[in-house]
Order: sequence, then C-alpha cells, then structure tokens
Amino acid sequence: MAPRTPVVLGLVLLAAVGVAAFHFWSVRPQAVRAPEPVADEAAAPALPPDPLRPGGPDQVPRPTAGSPPDADAGGSGSGQIVVDVSGKVRRPGVRRLPAGSRVADALDAAGGVRAGTDVTGLNRARVLLDGEQVVVGLPPGPPVPGTTGGGRAGADGPGGAPGGPGPSAPLSLNTATAEQLETLPGVGPVLAQHMIDYRTENNGFRSVDELRQVNGIGDRRFAELQPLVRP
Repeated sequence: MAPRTPVVLGLVLLAAVGVAAFHFWSVRPQAVRAPEPVADEAAAPALPPDPLRPGGPDQVPRPTAGSPPDADAGGSGSGQIVVDVSGKVRRPGVRRLPAGSRVADALDAAGGVRAGTDVTGLNRARVLLDGEQVVVGLPPGPPVPGTTGGGRAGADGPGGAPGGPGPSAPLSLNTATAEQLETLPGVGPVLAQHMIDYRTENNGFRSVDELRQVNGIGDRRFAELQPLVRP
C-alpha cells in the first residue's frame, strides 16, 4: 500500500461522516408552535352602530317605495305655504307661512284685524292650505270654476267651511281676484288692477255704484257691469 493511501481513505471517511451528520441534522424533528387564538370579540375595537341595520339603536326608517323623500314629514317640500289675506286687515296681501299654520297665524302676519271688524263667522283655528285666500270682514264671493273649497277659501262660514253662492251668482267686487275680474266684459288686467286698488284704498266697495269712481270705467262700461257684480 502506498504511503498516501491511508491519508486519502481518512479524508474520504471524514467527508462521509460530515455528510451523514448534516443529513441527520436537517431531517431532525422540530417543535411546531400552535397558532395564537383569535382575540375575543369583546376585546376587538368597537365599531360605530349602523343606524340602517334592523334592530340597531336609533334606527333610521328607510323611504318606502314610490314615495318621495320627506313625504311623511307633511307640508310642502320647502315647509312653507303661500296664502292671500284680504279684506279688513291692516296689511292685506300674499303671505308665506310655515306649513301647518292656522287662520290666526295668517291674520297676525297681515298685521291683525282692523278695529270694529266682525269676525264671528271666521274660524281662526282652521289649518290653512297652500294657495288659498282668507277674506276678513267681507261677504264671500263665488268660487273659481274648476277649483275646490280648499284651493280658494273665502270668508269662513259656520263651522269653518268656505261658503258662497254658485258660479252663476253676481261676482263680488270685494272678494274677487284679478283673474275673476278679468272674466267680466270689457275688463282687462289693467282695469282689474284699478278695481283692486280702489277696493284696497277705500276698505272695499259699499255699493255697485262706486264702480263709477274707478279709473277707466265710464257710463257705458258701468251699464254692462252693473248686473254682473255685487259689493
């Protein structure tokens, strides 16, 4: 045997031992850590309550199908109504009031009723509707054809129900609107406004003969209007 043979065999044996030791080390059993338990729900950060969730606190009602938003709130979309206060009040005219206002609120907005005015037949507790007219201290005029009693309310009758003669009755000069006056023969927008101005300045018409004092009404036009109107 050559003198280098034992040395080579020793190196080969040493290498084999090293490879065997590395193999056993790499395949040795290793301890596996159990997964950490999930934090309890009570310890999790609280989320803000969902107001739309059924059964949640302060649940917000969802709008029903087919109804516009805020339809259940009542009143108009803006929460206001527009009424026309005329007759024996200090400041007659169109007034904007909160929805649900009553006749008494409309009278206050018009400056109150004039002293000495008889308001016995006026139901001041009645709830107003948008677009109606409140006439104070004057006889009710005929309703506008095609409208209901709630659309135009004249002076309230007993029990708060609007009343008045039928459409065939003479037109009341004290309660008729400009549109109604324009239905009279020979009366246009300008003359209708003159009649309303005279009515406002003189606290209403006391007789049909006062039409002669309205600017633009002569004898011929007065003769045409006389059978068609009343104070």
